[in-house]
Amino acid sequence: MASIAIIDYGMGNLHSIAKALEHVAGKDRVVVSSRRSDILAANRVVFPGVGAIRDCMAELHASGLDQVVLEAARSKPLLGVCLGMQALLDASEENQGIACLGLIPGRVARFALYLKADDGGRLKIPHMGWNQVMQRRAHPLWRNIPDGSRFYFVHSYYAIPVEDTAVAATTPYGIDFASVITHDNVFAVQFHPEKSQHAGLGLLSNFVSWDGES
Repeated sequence: MASIAIIDYGMGNLHSIAKALEHVAGKDRVVVSSRRSDILAANRVVFPGVGAIRDCMAELHASGLDQVVLEAARSKPLLGVCLGMQALLDASEENQGIACLGLIPGRVARFALYLKADDGGRLKIPHMGWNQVMQRRAHPLWRNIPDGSRFYFVHSYYAIPVEDTAVAATTPYGIDFASVITHDNVFAVQFHPEKSQHAGLGLLSNFVSWDGES
């Protein structure tokens, strides 16, 4: 049995995150799968995603993996990444409004068109590239990762949880948006840890040893 299952629901190339997890956990401990049995047999689950939330939710519903994500999130450590993070909330403004999984109360909004940097310059949308992640509260996945470490982002929408206690980190981009949210044994990040070099590998390594307790 693989200890880490990466959910494959047809949204994006999962090679990078699989390789990063294999690097920190060992190749024989990672499986990429769309099978319910593989996912629920694993000790830990990664819920990734890129692209549009409409397509993400359509694929999840069509495959039945929407219920698998929710079942996994109730029973074991789950890491949501990028679109996988956004899909965990109630709804997104993207594609004229899409209902999401509703695991974490909150919504997903688009960045304003005219965001300004501290120097008054206009910020581009999507938010793309390296940016700081400011830790809001202690969590096992921050172990040995300094506050303010830089991670790699690519997104035009951001999460707004209902409960401020769900926000584990923020990132400045015209506003301070929630770049990491948590809920029980779920840890979800807007950035791509697999593309974030040392800090990203450190976070994945912490996830591999996390028991789901905060």
